[in-house]
Amino acid sequence: MEKHFKEIAALVGDPVRATIMWTLLDGKAFTATELAMAAGTSASNTSMHLAKLVQADLLSVENQGRHRYYKFSRKEIAYAIEAMSTLVPRSSKSRHPVDETTPAIQQCRTCYDHLAGKTGVAITDSLLKQKLIIAGDQQFDLSPKGRKWFSGMDIDIAALEQQRRSFLRPCLDWSERRYHMAGSLAAALLDKMLLQDWIRKTKNSRAVIVTAKGQKMLYEYLKVTV
Repeated sequence: MEKHFKEIAALVGDPVRATIMWTLLDGKAFTATELAMAAGTSASNTSMHLAKLVQADLLSVENQGRHRYYKFSRKEIAYAIEAMSTLVPRSSKSRHPVDETTPAIQQCRTCYDHLAGKTGVAITDSLLKQKLIIAGDQQFDLSPKGRKWFSGMDIDIAALEQQRRSFLRPCLDWSERRYHMAGSLAAALLDKMLLQDWIRKTKNSRAVIVTAKGQKMLYEYLKVTV
């Protein structure tokens, strides 16, 4: 275990590979060219780093026509990368992309496929306070009351539970240093909020805008003020 941990740490610790992993937190698949631009290095150098990440099963690659798209091989890898960011001191002038330190990204953003930032944590706090989800030992559980609430949001709980991934779990928020919820249930809630125009993604950023409708509905459903 220690040997493998050291190997993974060395892989992720390289500046170019770290930038690639951070860029992929956007939740989309990227081409090698796009990742080379994000990392500020050549296409050939990026390809070498991508090959190592794929070989280590940290990334997967999919061919679409003339292009090859890279993404995390498992969603848990995205959660681990996000959680690692909490090791950075608040005052650090770290090498996050420029917009990662802005108030907008800290207020509300996507963490791969679920909502994070101050808004994501506030939503999780409200769900916990209303006992719709229950905090356990390093885990979240959905209560019977919560099952009814999420079903009322037209979210198919049974279908989510059949997926081969985590259903509901805490994810440590790097900007708030507290937990927001992750897993297929959190991803479904994000999708629902986007579909209902409660929130909107912004171009070339993980920052998310809460619409006027979203502000009203978040207060109505969860007593969350943003």
